[in-house]
Amino acid sequence: MAPINTRQAAVVDPILSTHARGYRNAEFISTALFPRATVPNRAMRQLKFGKEGFRLLNTRRAPGSNVRRIQYGYAAEPISLVQDSLEGVVPIEHQQEAESVPGFDLAQGAINMVLDSIDLGLEHECATMARNAANYAASNKVVLTTTARWTQGASTPIDDIKEGNEAIRRQTGRYANTLVLGPNAKNALTRHASIKEQFKYTSAQSITLAMLAALLELENVVCGKAVYLPETAAETAPATDVWGDDAILAYVPKGGNYQVPSYGYTYELAGYPQVNQPYYSNETKSWIYPTTAERRPYILGADAGFLFQNAGQS
Repeated sequence: MAPINTRQAAVVDPILSTHARGYRNAEFISTALFPRATVPNRAMRQLKFGKEGFRLLNTRRAPGSNVRRIQYGYAAEPISLVQDSLEGVVPIEHQQEAESVPGFDLAQGAINMVLDSIDLGLEHECATMARNAANYAASNKVVLTTTARWTQGASTPIDDIKEGNEAIRRQTGRYANTLVLGPNAKNALTRHASIKEQFKYTSAQSITLAMLAALLELENVVCGKAVYLPETAAETAPATDVWGDDAILAYVPKGGNYQVPSYGYTYELAGYPQVNQPYYSNETKSWIYPTTAERRPYILGADAGFLFQNAGQS
């Protein structure tokens, strides 16, 4: 029998794990509000953000005196990471057929399928938190009713978003840079007469998210297209929009440095997602690819967000 090489002996497959850490499904947009931030261990504490970064401090120093210090955020309760694990299956018959197709990698396909399922759970968790009115102060949320909903011609979505942005600035000293829309809210904005009026002399094409971002003076406008079915739902049951009819305005910095003030982060343990060494199942005559993610999203600066409920409701 041939000797086992280093890769075969490893508990974690380094090549497939690297692929897993770089894989992103473009349909999932939770990282627009909760960017992934790598943490070195499970003993970390949540770094929550108050207003200390926006206070007017006396920074003058007399010769020989101590230099004042400032640190953004404060350590709150411990991070409670959760582990999601699923195994991808590649029947040996599929593997044999694929060998005749150049560049066809069933292992990566199986891992992508698993990650899509795991990440849908993360998307749903993030949307549930972002859409929960209890997570916001009274100054940072509004329930749009009747003619105020953006689907109605009498509504004023541009003014609503600007007022929400001012609420964020008053609380944090920074304007929002990100707007997350449920599909109906996105359709309501792109079809609204007051918004179409802004582009009537500049473009005949359909209004895009990039055009909305420019109009609203935001860096990033994204639409959450994902849908889900509960695990026990019937095959004939209609799917539900993960992001519903709501819209969330927020300030979210670029990059994954969790020490920078932000509306939220997804804490992810260093080295994850991980793909264990695949193994062969004689029972199913299939190769099995065990994949594990360890992470958890948190709203860490709710003052940097503003929730518009029922924005896309008819």
